[in-house]
Amino acid sequence: MNLELTASNVYKSYNGNQVIRDCSYSFDMCDIYILTGPNGSGKSTFLRICALLENPDRGEIEYSSEQRVLKKDLELRRRITLVLPRVGVFNASVYRNISYGLAIRGIKGGDFREKVNRMIEFVGLRNKKDQNALTLSSGETQRLGIARALIIEPGILFLDEPTTSVDQANTGIIEDIILKMKEEHKTTVVVATHDKDQAKRLGDKVLMMNDGKIIPT
Repeated sequence: MNLELTASNVYKSYNGNQVIRDCSYSFDMCDIYILTGPNGSGKSTFLRICALLENPDRGEIEYSSEQRVLKKDLELRRRITLVLPRVGVFNASVYRNISYGLAIRGIKGGDFREKVNRMIEFVGLRNKKDQNALTLSSGETQRLGIARALIIEPGILFLDEPTTSVDQANTGIIEDIILKMKEEHKTTVVVATHDKDQAKRLGDKVLMMNDGKIIPT
């Protein structure tokens, strides 16, 4: 089931510095939403709040499905994933890193192996399957992080600057992966980026964040 997300009048400050102010928006379609704006405009903070990793000082984050508001419990949190610019990996193979989310949910057997291998193929890491994930390039690591997030079939996937410090070849691969997510995985994707050209290439809806508020373009 698709998730819908509504942020209503959200505020957030750190040490007296107002980062998010009266920010509202509804993510109600299975689309690729691009959140763009200069560094320091509040994009990353907004994603963390939407991913339920931080609480707003004021305002409300509300998830719903089939017109029913959902509790912010473990079940909901397992349907939401945020991939950060620097993906943390385990000292294990690419296969074991990508399979981790399924393993902790108790999924086993042939279905487990099929899902992992399909996801490895989806992000183009088949030839790296048995390689230690710590030896991957930054672009390959980012693709691994996306695979690890997608394999649990999230209702909403948040990507924070997914191509920062990534070479041009891997940037193109990652952008292709993002475009395929909506079609093949029926996932709502929210991407924060300061790259305006990337925003145009990827976005069904492009949102500008400025001074802690979202301004639809």
